Amino acid sequence: MAPRANRNRGASPGGPRGRSRILFGDSDVHAPTGSEAASFDRFVIDQLGVPGPTLIENAGRSAALVLERIFARGSVVVFAGSGNNGGDGLALARALAGWGRSVTVVQASARSPDARLLHQWPLPTLDAGAEGARGEIQRVTASAGVLVDAVLGTGISGAPRTPQARILEGMNRAGRPLLSLDIPSGVDADTGAVPGAAARADVTAAFGWPKLGSLLQPGRVHAGRLVAVEIGFPPVPRGTFGARVVTPAWAQDMLPVRRPETHKHQVGSLLLLAGAPGMAGAAIMAARAALRAGAGFVRIASASSNRSVLQGAVPEAVFVDAADRPALARAAMGSTAVAAGPGLGVAPEAAAALEAVLEASGDAPVLLDADALNLVAADAGPPLGDLGRARPVLVTPHRGEMKRLVAAAADLPDLPHELALDRAAAWSCTVLLKGNPSVVATPSKRLLVGGLGSSDLAAAGMGDVLSGVAGSLLAQGCDPSVAGALALHLTGVAAALGNEGPGLVPGDVIARLSAAVRRQPDRRSRLGLPFVIFDQEAPR
Repeated sequence: MAPRANRNRGASPGGPRGRSRILFGDSDVHAPTGSEAASFDRFVIDQLGVPGPTLIENAGRSAALVLERIFARGSVVVFAGSGNNGGDGLALARALAGWGRSVTVVQASARSPDARLLHQWPLPTLDAGAEGARGEIQRVTASAGVLVDAVLGTGISGAPRTPQARILEGMNRAGRPLLSLDIPSGVDADTGAVPGAAARADVTAAFGWPKLGSLLQPGRVHAGRLVAVEIGFPPVPRGTFGARVVTPAWAQDMLPVRRPETHKHQVGSLLLLAGAPGMAGAAIMAARAALRAGAGFVRIASASSNRSVLQGAVPEAVFVDAADRPALARAAMGSTAVAAGPGLGVAPEAAAALEAVLEASGDAPVLLDADALNLVAADAGPPLGDLGRARPVLVTPHRGEMKRLVAAAADLPDLPHELALDRAAAWSCTVLLKGNPSVVATPSKRLLVGGLGSSDLAAAGMGDVLSGVAGSLLAQGCDPSVAGALALHLTGVAAALGNEGPGLVPGDVIARLSAAVRRQPDRRSRLGLPFVIFDQEAPR
């Protein structure tokens, strides 16, 4: 397969590196699994009476318009399977032909989709299973401006069968820009798994909403730029889908709003338990992030040897000696939320301070990160289930910390998002599992998928910044799931605003948090099409 940079040359599906655009998305972007999407389709068609061909027509024409905006020149080759995905491909092919594009259809399965969708347009058609067709298909694909993957769609599980697998591998080897319809063929729409051959799209045009599997790895890499289009579905009844995407418009709706007459104690008082001796850096980053995210009053409980560096680096915060139990208790009782863990260490003194803070803070919301989670994993802290049943709790592990937390548990899900959902229910805690993408799972088994994130954030200290922002939002009154999701969004926006690329450091993110909080969501995707509800550039 040709390198992605060569395949994209002249097509500009995601923009050049260093000019990252902020994610676009409406306030209500769901992320259904393939099975959830299929059930909703049946409900809409069978119970509400929306004709299936109308949905196919809307999907095909919308995807054709997306293709026209991104890949404006050259011939088009549509690989169409036998199901609804193939029908969407035929509707797209006929629309493009009607607009003057040169279009060839390749029948990618033994059964062809409903030819009535072509509305009698006599499009050139090649049968991939016919004797001697392979050479002609290679010829038309080699000169095409763009290929369209409408082979399998969301309805499959397991590896594609041999005929379709060969077609997908051929599309990938062709070295031409590739647009997938709904989800790249071969990607599991429920989990993002790629058990066999799968299309590697430059752009995926999703119908209704992005499918969960196209947001999770490794499916996310296969999807490329992910554009979701509205195709005429009715409003979704509450509880229909288990996951949604954290978008700028959703974040704008959820951000805390200050009243004009408020004061520092009313906009959130955070106690940050952080920083073992010699580990003041983590406490500094978390405290600065908490202040930039809007906390009115931040206390830093840390080792006494860190006092001078902390007071010099964060003069806006109040220092509390973590070994002074009366002072620590007063600070905990006077705070509306607690965040514990960055650079805390796992010494007995750290465990004692954590226990004292949790006891004195009553039922205030608490965030546990980093070494606070390591203490819990080592049975040096309270069991998460007991803590979660007593108060609102947000835990923010990365994969290694989660592995330590569940080391003694059996029969756990393998997939990260399913593991987060399982543990959130078991612990009665909200779980923010860090990764790319990061996900937030609630005790009621709802999932929020981070819409912004990149490998640029893979740097030491980014977790401390995230904890500071999430703790700040907890202190300002946000529900743990909202605090976690907003923290993911704000740190992602702050990272994208600078365009530093791999040179991004936590201080860059902290410096732009205020701008991220103020930033208003775009009203429309950069494609300029009103029916686009979500537009996420290819991951990097």
